[in-house]
Amino acid sequence: MFQGDTTNNELTVHDIKQQPVPNHVAIIMDGNGRWAQKRALPRIAGHHEGMKVVRKITKLANSLGIKVLTLYAFSTENWKRPKTEVDFLMKLPVEYLNTYLPELIEENVQVRVMGNLDALPAHTIQAVEQAIIKTSMNDGLTLNFALNYGSRDEILNAVKHIANDVREGILQDEQINEESFSSYLMTKNIPDPDLLIRTSGEIRLSNFLLWQLAYAEFWFTDVYWPDFREQHLLQAIDDFQKRGRRFGGV
Repeated sequence: MFQGDTTNNELTVHDIKQQPVPNHVAIIMDGNGRWAQKRALPRIAGHHEGMKVVRKITKLANSLGIKVLTLYAFSTENWKRPKTEVDFLMKLPVEYLNTYLPELIEENVQVRVMGNLDALPAHTIQAVEQAIIKTSMNDGLTLNFALNYGSRDEILNAVKHIANDVREGILQDEQINEESFSSYLMTKNIPDPDLLIRTSGEIRLSNFLLWQLAYAEFWFTDVYWPDFREQHLLQAIDDFQKRGRRFGGV
């Protein structure tokens, strides 16, 4: 189901904080290229505009008291895109972190990254590692970038590690359950998402957090990511707060 792109009554941070906010919000930031094409701009212009939205939404999530914000920045499938676009996408984390890292540190945000970082260019890895180190002592919002991430790959790697640990006698068959399996995933130290947001009108998960989203609430909007505003996040959380979450119970 699609949510409205606007809301009649402007919500405020105060309004939203009257009810419990989701601990973990995950966002599939979709529609950058289409946003640019509608304006006769190169696709990379949409990605650059989307970077500015990341800053705004991170600041708002932090002020709301959200504990984890996971952003799908680059999937394992995105390598199929034109090389010029991929090269630009690999430079965005460098630009974002070089520009906004002092602000993230000041706002007590901790940067994390999940995905296969070994396949990334050296300059991307260096920027990410520096941000992780410099924010490691922060205990506010965790800003978690999914970078060269694919959920099926993550699950397969978890299965391989579990099989190896069973062979080595580190793990017993009877110890394999949902909790132990989750400890082999890239999100082992953070809670599962409570709310998933996807922009641009697409209604699919696109190989994102397939295990972790089992009981998340989904919120879709036609709005392209570069046009996603603070009010859209507030609306998504307001809708989340109105839903009954029974986790299979009654």
